[in-house]
Amino acid sequence: MKKSKILISLVLACMMLLSACGGSAPAATTEAAAPAAASYTGTAQGMGGEVSVTLTIENGVITDCVATGDKETDGIGSVVIAQFPAQVVEGNTINLDAVSGATITSNAFIEAAKAALTAAGLNPDDYMTKVAAAAAGDVTKEADVVIVGAGGAGMTAAMTASDAGKSVIILESQAMVGGNSVRSTGGMNAAKTVYQDENEFGEGAGVEKMLKSAADNYADNEFITSLAATVAQQWADYQANPVGYFDSVELMELDTMVGGKGINNPELVKTLVEGTAPAIDWLDENGMSLHNVAAFGGASVKRIHRPVNEEGKVVSVGAYLVPLMEKACQDRGVEFILNTTADTILTDANGQAVGVSGTDKDGNTVTVNAKAVVLATGGFGANLDMVASYKPELKGFMTTNAPGIQGQGIAMATAIGAATVDMDQIQIHPTVEANTAALITEGLRGDGAILVNANGERFTDEVSTRDKVSAAEIAQPGSFSWLIVDQAMADASNVIQGYITKGYTKQGATYEELAKEIEVDPATFAATMEKWNGCVEAKTDADFGRTSFANPLNTAPYYAIKVSAGVHHTMGGVVINSSTEVLKEDGSVIPGLFAAGEVTGGVHGANRLGGTAVADFVVFGRIAGESAANYASAQ
Repeated sequence: MKKSKILISLVLACMMLLSACGGSAPAATTEAAAPAAASYTGTAQGMGGEVSVTLTIENGVITDCVATGDKETDGIGSVVIAQFPAQVVEGNTINLDAVSGATITSNAFIEAAKAALTAAGLNPDDYMTKVAAAAAGDVTKEADVVIVGAGGAGMTAAMTASDAGKSVIILESQAMVGGNSVRSTGGMNAAKTVYQDENEFGEGAGVEKMLKSAADNYADNEFITSLAATVAQQWADYQANPVGYFDSVELMELDTMVGGKGINNPELVKTLVEGTAPAIDWLDENGMSLHNVAAFGGASVKRIHRPVNEEGKVVSVGAYLVPLMEKACQDRGVEFILNTTADTILTDANGQAVGVSGTDKDGNTVTVNAKAVVLATGGFGANLDMVASYKPELKGFMTTNAPGIQGQGIAMATAIGAATVDMDQIQIHPTVEANTAALITEGLRGDGAILVNANGERFTDEVSTRDKVSAAEIAQPGSFSWLIVDQAMADASNVIQGYITKGYTKQGATYEELAKEIEVDPATFAATMEKWNGCVEAKTDADFGRTSFANPLNTAPYYAIKVSAGVHHTMGGVVINSSTEVLKEDGSVIPGLFAAGEVTGGVHGANRLGGTAVADFVVFGRIAGESAANYASAQ
């Protein structure tokens, strides 16, 4: 008996020793170990749908891992599906660090892997050993151009600088590229494109409304007044000879300035707008087509350019652009250094930016020496303490921002003397899914969706500027609303289909049934819907002055998404000129330092128009890449 106890003790000790050695085969805790080279599958609920993990196991070792999760968010959850299998096989472990911003999908993968191990007759706990990463040590690299941030602006700048013959390295704080850009759901505003001409013009009321707003509210703003006079003449000329679709660079400038309450930098607005149509062409040349044109909040006419899938359905612009931009960068030889947070802009004795340094996820210092530096880190919308410090009334609000959007680029730039502007101008978005903080695209309202309050009634012009719609929503009972779409809209939009799959929607076969689902008075809601359909038919909205109409909401079933306001965009940031050079308080240039995207201020003023963030990062990203390349050539 004593000998048996000793023998058992020795066996247990050996098993514990094997379990403690990372990468070695864990001991099975069942009587029968899994058969050699057999495959087992487990599933779990992810963000958008089912996540499946299939493990091939031979003598207790995971030799292969295949994951599927085609309903997970492109560029976010999809990163987990792409990256985790190799980590499982490499470490023979399912103890994986969740991808920041994709926690739900990360956890679903791990739970599915546990289920697969259980199906194999193995104990998942035996595969939770954390494999220690090999200490790589500090790293120093060289490049012509170093870019901080792998979102839309950063990758656009990288493509442009690379095309100019420069070596490019991008540092990104997160485990994946995309930043806030991958979360963009709408499209890109662009003026006077050939794709607008494919639409029949019916937005005259929107043009008249904008001209009246400029006259009534900004008569003392010289730039706005001048733009309005030009647009008025263009509008008169078009009415005399209505050929094609009416839009102009000046009208988009006017929309942008009025939307920004007149505090925008006119030079930057002009640069932005003049660059939009060429940017659409540049995207085309690089295999990124934004040809579907529709209405969007704050725009006088149909100007939002969106991608469609092979079925012709509208898809989210960020999830479409980001993977294509990443591949374009990779094809050009751009080096990505992920999981590395830059914190310092390196300067020489003359104050010239000559590189950046930061820290990787293992605590090692990463230094990139370069001839030019581009900041494309985004704003600070995920840093809610920083948001509240500039705008205390937003304390407690949720945010649509990616986790990495912490304001680090602004801190780095100001540390070497950069000026900032409009830091207290922080935009809240009115259609944020109330339970998950997922951004619900403004494009739905442009395509015909409406908002109703807890009483089942409309309360605002749904395609007005975000600040006005958000303020109206916050004033409603409970400070939320319901976004209403019908089946016809769902059939035309892959985006809506995604919302349905993710469980964001309530559904009803009739107006009354949907009303019961969202707990509003059925008679009131039905009357609201019928009245709205009459507005669409008459192309007039006597209650709230909406001038953008699509189709009536009369195709069953009907869907509602509960939405409320959330922190969305920070309009303030570092001061730049039209060449994207970063400026000091005295207006002088910080040599070698450029910036593009949400890290900058001055473009959007007090309120950003929907769809203009994509325009911002493509237009100014291209300029930053070109300016940095030219600067590097001169060194």
